[in-house]
Amino acid sequence: MYQIDFEKPEKVHFIGIGGISMSGLAQILLSRGFGVSGSDWHKSPLTDRLEQEGAVIYEGQAAEHITPDIGVAVYTAAVHEDNPEYREAVRLGVPLLSRAELLGELMRNYGRAAAVAGTHGKTTTTSMLAEILLQAEMDPTVSVGGMLPSIGGNVRIGYSDVMVAEACEYTNSFLELYPTVSVILNIREDHLDFFKDIEDIRQSFRRFAARTPKEGAVVIDTAIDNYQEIVEGLPCRVITVGPGESSDYRAEDIQFDTLDDARFTVVTSAGEREEIRLRVPGAHNVDNALAAVAAARFLGAGWDAVRAGLWHYEGTERRFQKKGEFNGVTVVDDYAHHPDEIRATLSAAAAMPYSKVWCVFQPHTYSRTRALFEDFAQALTLADEVVLADIYAAREPFDPGISSSMLAERVRQLGRPAHHFDSFEKIEKFLYEHCMHGELLITMGAGDIVKVGEALV
Repeated sequence: MYQIDFEKPEKVHFIGIGGISMSGLAQILLSRGFGVSGSDWHKSPLTDRLEQEGAVIYEGQAAEHITPDIGVAVYTAAVHEDNPEYREAVRLGVPLLSRAELLGELMRNYGRAAAVAGTHGKTTTTSMLAEILLQAEMDPTVSVGGMLPSIGGNVRIGYSDVMVAEACEYTNSFLELYPTVSVILNIREDHLDFFKDIEDIRQSFRRFAARTPKEGAVVIDTAIDNYQEIVEGLPCRVITVGPGESSDYRAEDIQFDTLDDARFTVVTSAGEREEIRLRVPGAHNVDNALAAVAAARFLGAGWDAVRAGLWHYEGTERRFQKKGEFNGVTVVDDYAHHPDEIRATLSAAAAMPYSKVWCVFQPHTYSRTRALFEDFAQALTLADEVVLADIYAAREPFDPGISSSMLAERVRQLGRPAHHFDSFEKIEKFLYEHCMHGELLITMGAGDIVKVGEALV
C-alpha cells in the first residue's frame, strides 16, 4: 500500500470529495501543506469551504481531472473500478488509497489516537469525546461524521499528538486504522450487503480490537453479547463500561428531566464517583457518555474536563436536532437508520411532554430494509403515527422485492397507524393537514428525509 510522507506534502486528488469524511480528510491535508483537488457530482457548503481554503473542486467526474502531477488519488467506498477518474488513475499509474487507508495513514502520525466503532452511536460518542478533550486543553485533531457546532464543522485541526475519529465497520474500513484507544460501543446486524451474518460482523470487530497496541486500550460495552470473546487474549488493557458491578465504568442514580436529559453518577472500579449532567436526551446517550468518559480518562483528561465537556455537548447535526416549528408542531431531525437507533430515539421522544409523536422514516438501502424488516417494523411502533418515504437506495440498484409500502403494511398489522407516500411533496401535504399543535414530528433516516421537516418549518 502507498504510504504518504507527511514531511513531504504532495498533490492529492479526492474522488468523491463532497462526503462528510472525505471533505474532513481533505481539510486536514490542506492544513499540512498538501495540494488538494477533488470532484463530486454536486458542490455543497463542504466543498465551498474547501475551495476557500485552497482546494480545486470539480463538479462532475471526468478522466481529465486526473493529471500526471497528482501524487496519490483517494476514493470512497461508493467509487468502483468503472469510475472514469479511477480508471484514469490506474492508466497513468497514479497510486490509489481508499478513504479508510488515508485515515489510517493520518492516524499513524498521532501518539494518542482514539477510534470510535460500533453499529450505532459513533458520531455522538466521538463528539462527546472531542468535547472532553477540548475542555482538557489537549488540542485534539478531530474527524467526526457529523457537523459539531463547537468545532464549526466536521473536522478540527489540532497540533498535539491527540486524534479522535470515527471508525466505520462497513467494508471492514476500520481495519485500516491505527488507534491507541479502540472504542466498541455495540455490535449488531447491519451492512448485510457486505457481511454474511452477525458472526462475520463480530469477527471483524475482534480484528479491529486486535489492532490496538499493547500500551493502548480497548473500551468495550459489557452489554455486547459475550463481549469477552471480542477482547479475549489481547495484550492491551481492556476497559469495560456499562451495566454490572464488575464494569470499570458504570452509571448509577440515573435520572431524567422533562426533556429526557440525564443526570447520573459515574462509578469506577477505582472507587471514584462523579456526577455527570447531559444536555442530550435518552438512556442511550448515558451509554455513549460512559464510553467517552472511559476513553478520555485513559487519554489523560481530568474529571473537571469530563464534566464540562459532556455538559457542553448539545448534539451534532442530524442527531435529534431541532429544526423549528409549524402550526405549533415541533420538528426534529435524526439520522437513525438502524432499528436500535430508531428505538433509542423514539423511546427518548416518548418521555417528552408532547401529545403525540410522529415518525417520518426513510429506510436506507434495500439490503438493510430486507434483512432487518421485522426489527424495523417493531421499532417504528414506538411512535404514535408512522409515515414512510420510499427507500433511499444510496449505493444499491433498485430491488423490486422490498418496499416502504410493505413496511407500512407490517406496522399497521402491529397496531400502529402507518402511511406510505411516493414523494416528499405528498408527505409534506399530509403532515401539514394532520399534525396538531403540541405534537412532535421526527424526520428520520440517513438519506435526504431532512428536507421534509425543513420544508414544513
